[in-house]
Amino acid sequence: MQQANSTRRLGSVIISPGASITEAIAQLERAGTGALLLCDGERKLYGILTDGDIRRAILRNVAFECLCGPIATRNPIVAAPNVTQAEALHLMDNGREFVLNHLPVVDANGRIVGLLLRSDLVTLDHPALSAVIMAGGLGTRLRPLTEQLPKPMLPVGDRPLLEWTIERLREAGIHRVNITTHYLSERITSYFGDGRAFGVELNYVAEDRPLGTAGALKLMQDLDEPLLVLNGDIMTGVDFRDMLAYHSAHGADATVGVRPYEIQLPYGVVECAGPHIRQVREKPLLSFLINAGIYLLEPSVHRYIPQGQRFDMTDLIQRLIDEGRPVVSFPIVEYWLDIGQHTDYEQAQEDIKNGRL
Repeated sequence: MQQANSTRRLGSVIISPGASITEAIAQLERAGTGALLLCDGERKLYGILTDGDIRRAILRNVAFECLCGPIATRNPIVAAPNVTQAEALHLMDNGREFVLNHLPVVDANGRIVGLLLRSDLVTLDHPALSAVIMAGGLGTRLRPLTEQLPKPMLPVGDRPLLEWTIERLREAGIHRVNITTHYLSERITSYFGDGRAFGVELNYVAEDRPLGTAGALKLMQDLDEPLLVLNGDIMTGVDFRDMLAYHSAHGADATVGVRPYEIQLPYGVVECAGPHIRQVREKPLLSFLINAGIYLLEPSVHRYIPQGQRFDMTDLIQRLIDEGRPVVSFPIVEYWLDIGQHTDYEQAQEDIKNGRL
């Protein structure tokens, strides 16, 4: 079965080393495998490019127009076509000083014939993680659509946006889910109930008045495990297990999901030192990392949230930084869309229709 999966996905994961990082990110989103195989025209394996390689490149400020070949892992651990499940797992667990989740399969001539994923071989354990979805906002920018429905309940395809998010959490093995509510809260609670029909255990955190994206967390009982916090108006294919592993590896109190964002200036930029022009750049492309509305918090963070007052996640992050607590960024290279405006909502409908998520 794993060999069939390995071969079937091959067409979606092969990319040329000469492709740009932008092209690689787009293909990685479509493939949903967390890795691409870099090959020449004869399918000779050049290297493997994982989402982790791309995250590290983003944090090094590598330009997206650069080639993906130089940021890939050359000479990866590989398996033969007749590899057994036990042998493949042994290679993934012991082939490097760190655990591997992807294993290229090559023939005797070095040509790629498949890609094995850890999920092909074992059932993944449930992560020690609970989640909270912030769903209490007014959704004013999406009026009149939100006059009768809270924004997270707007239909995307054949189901509410919030149901898509809950499904992603369940697929990641996260079954304890909290939802903060305020505006038209009964539309949410009457639809989802206790969550059992959706494969999760739901708990509602009602805000009598808006407390911001972090203030509502103070209403929750003290937690004894990391908490995944998501804005209720985003759609994403991010791998929450990878984010938790990253968070743990960095020993962070808080991990902030960030998304690369580029702006093409419509004018030439003149850089001066006093009256003297030093450089002229024609319509430069500026790159930023923006807050993606996805966070991982340690239980200890709870004490930094004030009681009963408006407090946003940006306030909490800054307070942690000011206190010298470890806060790290996690670049999101998977599908991500913030449904804040009508054009975004239309894009979400198109993306679901085309199978992007």
